[in-house]
Amino acid sequence: MQSNYSLHFLNVFLILAANSGMATAQTDSSCGNPFQNHYGPFDYRTVDAQNKAVVESVHFTPGVEALIRPATTTFFTMAGDVAYTLHVFPNHHRALLTMSRAAKKFGKDPAPGARFTVNCYFERAVKFRPEDTVARALYAQYLAANARQEDAVRQLEIATSFAKDNPLSHYNIGLLYFDLGKFDKALEQAHAAIALGNTRTELPDKLRAINKWTDPAGTPSDGVRSEPRPAGKRPD
Repeated sequence: MQSNYSLHFLNVFLILAANSGMATAQTDSSCGNPFQNHYGPFDYRTVDAQNKAVVESVHFTPGVEALIRPATTTFFTMAGDVAYTLHVFPNHHRALLTMSRAAKKFGKDPAPGARFTVNCYFERAVKFRPEDTVARALYAQYLAANARQEDAVRQLEIATSFAKDNPLSHYNIGLLYFDLGKFDKALEQAHAAIALGNTRTELPDKLRAINKWTDPAGTPSDGVRSEPRPAGKRPD
C-alpha cells in the first residue's frame, strides 16, 4: 500500500502527558524478555532532563538522529547508538523513527548495530507503556507503510481507547485513519476531538474535500471551517 504517511502529528503528540514509572511488562522472547537494562528502562515522556541528557548527549546526538554522523560507532553501525537509546527509553518516539529510517537507509532489518528488528522495537515500545498513544500511532504508521493495514488499524483502535479526554490524541489518530482510507473512523475521531474543544481544521477540511464530512450533532451547520485565504497565499 503506497500513501503519504506524514509526520505532521508528531510534534503535537510529543507534548502529551501520561503516567510515569518503571516497566514491569514483558514482551515476546524474540524481542527481548523481560525489559532489563543496566540503566533504566525509563518512560521517555516523563523521565527527568538529567537522565535524558546522560544518554542523548552521547548516543542520540543530532548527527545520529539524522543518520549522517556517528557518535560511538562507525557510520554503518549508527543504529547501535539508536538501539542503546531505545534500551534505556523503549518508548523514545524520535529514536523509534530513526531506527525505522536506519533499516531503510542501510537496507537491512535489523539495521547494522541494532539487536532487534524495527518491528520489535515498536512492539517493545507499546508493551513497555501500553497507554502511550504516540508510540502506538507511530507503530500504526510503520505497519501501514509496510502493507500491514489490519495491524495498523488495530494499533489505532488501542490508541483510541487510551486517548480518553485528550483532543489532540483523537485528532491525530483521525489523521492517520484518513491516511489509511478509513474515512468513517477519521470522522469519528474528528467529532470526538471537536467535542473535547479541538479547533484545528486540517482533518475536517480533508474530509470535506472528498465529501466525507458531516457536522457533529447539535453544532451549527458551518461546523469547524478553515479561514479563507487570499488567492495565491500559502498557509503558514
